[in-house]
Amino acid sequence: MRVHPSLENICPRNPFRNSSDGKDASKTGVYKMITSRVKGISWSWESQQVLQVAGGNEVSRSLSYSTNSDGTSSIGSRSTSSSRSSPRRKFYMETDYLNYDISLNNLTFGEQIGRGSCATVYHGLWCGTDVAIKVFLNFDYSEDLLMQHSFRQEVLLMKRLRHPNVVLFMGAVTSPPHLCIVTEFLPRGSLFQLLRRHSTATTLNWRRRILMALDIARGMNYLHHHNPPIIHRDLKSSNLLVDKNWSVKVGDFGLSRLKHATFLTTSTGNGTLQWMAPEVIRNEPADEKSDVYSFGVVLWELAALKIPWNDLNPMQVIAAVGFMNQRNEIPKDTDPHWASLIESCWHSDPKCRPTFEEVLEKLKAMLRHNFV
Repeated sequence: MRVHPSLENICPRNPFRNSSDGKDASKTGVYKMITSRVKGISWSWESQQVLQVAGGNEVSRSLSYSTNSDGTSSIGSRSTSSSRSSPRRKFYMETDYLNYDISLNNLTFGEQIGRGSCATVYHGLWCGTDVAIKVFLNFDYSEDLLMQHSFRQEVLLMKRLRHPNVVLFMGAVTSPPHLCIVTEFLPRGSLFQLLRRHSTATTLNWRRRILMALDIARGMNYLHHHNPPIIHRDLKSSNLLVDKNWSVKVGDFGLSRLKHATFLTTSTGNGTLQWMAPEVIRNEPADEKSDVYSFGVVLWELAALKIPWNDLNPMQVIAAVGFMNQRNEIPKDTDPHWASLIESCWHSDPKCRPTFEEVLEKLKAMLRHNFV
């Protein structure tokens, strides 16, 4: 990987490294320089949650979560009343939400196949069909109204999506205290897991890798052309699932937001630093092009068959990507067209990154040039 020389200076101390080389003083200076630049950023996430109360009015409560530079966290909330949404609209949304209700008694749980910060995913059966069951972690349903609203929003979002390269939503368990989202089951697991199992070029040929990239780009292009456009916000190889025919589907919309309601500040740990765009790391406004950057990291994974920034800690990734304009080193034997596409997706200026429509055209041309 191409790493700025000064990044090594903020690595944790290696107990097996000889520290008597007289470099400790300079390391301290560089560490202070990096942390002083990162320290000024307030990693924060704000989510407007609308909760219905008696009489058809609503309470809009803004819950803010922030991680301070000293590693401590703080949570605060404030409430304002509003009556902009009619009770009738709320009723229809609630009815639509319940139309996809699945009884917990009809689900059979199998092995755990994934785990996130707020949910665990199991392989299961529903009416004799293989499914993936995303179980939200236990919480007090009677009190955690924000969690209820977030869950409903995810259900309402996923039920609207129909595309061959987007994971199919099948229903949800809405009976308190159990909250589950049921989707189709893809037997080959995530792309991240697949790349660990097929870590050599002989078992995952280039034609298959191009086809996988096309699948991802098609799914993302569909999301970005939705009305209104949907920004994934957490595009990474572990959220890309592979079926038995090696087709790839975009999944896990837990962080997705409609474009008109989003201001990307996902640096509370939501999302993963290795795939985050530099503007997101810096807590700046971002749009669909932040997904394009993340897609560029996935293209690098398909080329290198490695985990991005695997030898750096989170602070070093922040410094390298967000402030030093560093990128993972592209393998020298990579197809020049593929390497060029990665670099264009990684451009520091989001406006200079291609759209997924343009990405599709480049990948199709690459497939024709090499394999037709």
